[in-house]
Amino acid sequence: MKTLPQISEAEFEVMKIVWKHAPISTNEITEKLMQTTKWRPKTIQTLIKRLVTKGVLSYEKQSRVFVYTPLIEEKEYVGQESHTFLERYYDGDITAMLSAYIEEDKLSESEIDTLRSLLSKGSKSRRN
Repeated sequence: MKTLPQISEAEFEVMKIVWKHAPISTNEITEKLMQTTKWRPKTIQTLIKRLVTKGVLSYEKQSRVFVYTPLIEEKEYVGQESHTFLERYYDGDITAMLSAYIEEDKLSESEIDTLRSLLSKGSKSRRN
């Protein structure tokens, strides 16, 4: 697994918009984020520039508008972050993590049922 650049929580908010709406212009990103945050346009532009510098976003100038596309997939980034979290807090032991969540009632019955179903599917596919 290649190591992806670290991005801040604020940068991640920008990326969620880009992943969902790419290709997307600076103005569209700004409009969407101003609906959910109290950030000023200049702050949003700074976050976008940081993401370009980190190699997470690319852009293309179309007339007088910059249009952005992600250079990494959301699934790839979230997977890396999940793996990092698991390593950092549970020494890579997913069983310990799930046990902690279950013991602290952080998982609902529905979520536990979903996990059972996923585990069942996983074990069936490994047998084939």
